[in-house]
Amino acid sequence: MATFRDRSHAGRVLAAKLEQYAGRDDVLVLGLPRGGVPVAFEVAKALGAPLDVYIVRKLGVPGQEELALGAIASGGVRVFNDEVVRAVGVTRSEIEEIVAREQRELVRRERLYRGERPEPDVADRVVILVDDGLATGATMRAAVTALRQLGPKKLVVAVPTAPPETCEELASQVDEIVCAITPVPFYGVGLWYDEFPQTADQEVRDLLEEAARSRTRD
Repeated sequence: MATFRDRSHAGRVLAAKLEQYAGRDDVLVLGLPRGGVPVAFEVAKALGAPLDVYIVRKLGVPGQEELALGAIASGGVRVFNDEVVRAVGVTRSEIEEIVAREQRELVRRERLYRGERPEPDVADRVVILVDDGLATGATMRAAVTALRQLGPKKLVVAVPTAPPETCEELASQVDEIVCAITPVPFYGVGLWYDEFPQTADQEVRDLLEEAARSRTRD
């Protein structure tokens, strides 16, 4: 059943479908941590583009954390689902408390992954947003909504595998979507990989540092 050996292999397959963006100085590749970063690393390397992370934190309803009030993301972006906010009757102070908690975690992760490197500027750039696969696509949709507010010239979502309906839904929200394979039935992202271990924080850091060193040498 598996199509990809591991995330690195999936990234190389995905990069071949993005070759029209190779060698351009306006392209930025962003990986969704953690599993999206090894895939994005291979894409960025093949395209000769810089690599960074884009961190999204869901804002869960108290006691129903799987239900999202909205999300916060890198770059100080906040996105709210007004229908959910109204339906659950969460107060402004409760929302701010949730935002503050998730903001602390977002900042912690950014420092952990990026260190002292500044956040990338996405304005007027072609941004390729990469994950290791999509199921419902909820986190990716939050990332897309957040990134739109930062003014990219073009927003491309690229993933190795996803159900066809998820790719179709996202297609209307971005300038381009690249799903390397769209199996039916889908079952789950991990089934399409021979090896699909959890990606460690240290691996994310190591890949970002290696990508930055490679850009410096070039």
